[in-house]
Amino acid sequence: MIIELKETSTSQIARAIQKAHQRTGNTALAFTLVVVTQEKHYDKVFQACLQAGAEHPSRILLVVHGNGDESRLDAEIRTGEGIPGDIVTLRMHGELAEHSGSVVLPLLLPDSKVVAWWPNESPEHPSDDQVGALANRRITDAAGARNPVDAVTIRARYHSPGDTDLTWTRLTPWRALLAAAVDQYPGRVRKVTVEAARDNAPAELMAAWLQARLQVPVDRKVTKGPGITGVRLNTAAGDIAVVRPPGANTASYLVPGQPEREVALKRRDINELITEELRRMDPDAIFEQATQVLLDRHKQTLEESTGTGDAPAKSKKTSRSQGDTQ
Repeated sequence: MIIELKETSTSQIARAIQKAHQRTGNTALAFTLVVVTQEKHYDKVFQACLQAGAEHPSRILLVVHGNGDESRLDAEIRTGEGIPGDIVTLRMHGELAEHSGSVVLPLLLPDSKVVAWWPNESPEHPSDDQVGALANRRITDAAGARNPVDAVTIRARYHSPGDTDLTWTRLTPWRALLAAAVDQYPGRVRKVTVEAARDNAPAELMAAWLQARLQVPVDRKVTKGPGITGVRLNTAAGDIAVVRPPGANTASYLVPGQPEREVALKRRDINELITEELRRMDPDAIFEQATQVLLDRHKQTLEESTGTGDAPAKSKKTSRSQGDTQ
């Protein structure tokens, strides 16, 4: 069922949703997902929401900022057969776009969690944003910024409990393999090398996570990429290593004293990443720890390159341009 409302209000939208539920019986929703995007990204973001909703039936509010000068709210409601929960597109034009939080607030599910997601342009301080302030969890994606490393550093500087970034989600398969390898080999790790393309945000976050968890020096080795090509944990008996050739969806998995194995390690699309992130509603303490070490590493790099600890000025927003790889 698709219901279109032109030049509408939140009260009219809420009544239309309620009437639709009475006809379809579609009321068992787990949480509200608020997605803030632009018209040019709408189709891709909508498909990601549709796939995520299939695993997590929820109310999805797609906030789309239009370019018109006239202050106006248009809505499109999808619910019923073939739609996992509610998908409500809110197109805000003119001055109304500056008050997204006020429009969204009456449409949140009562007594349930709220997740905010910025798949493209995102605020510097998500928890202070008017939409982010309504959410229990806030999801950004530094990997699409012009400078992904600067972007993920900004995320770390303004981190609040409940924040996460899809740069971190991209590392899940790598982290699982490395944790399993360390569990299998009882020897002490002496140092670590993360091999990846230059200015790769996931690699910087990986290095910070490994330094935080293992408490050993972690070096970055620049390769041609794409993305992360290998992680090596040095021990007295040899390297524990996960090495992925360029363009491959598998990696070599090496543990001292065991035969080399080939394991699946594909690059995942945005649909898979957001679906994974919606599986948890609690703050991610391990991610927070990694971001703080990332800031320490960033500060050390600045001091080594400039002789001071002063960071360059940051822009208020980071916008998606070309995607980073995992």
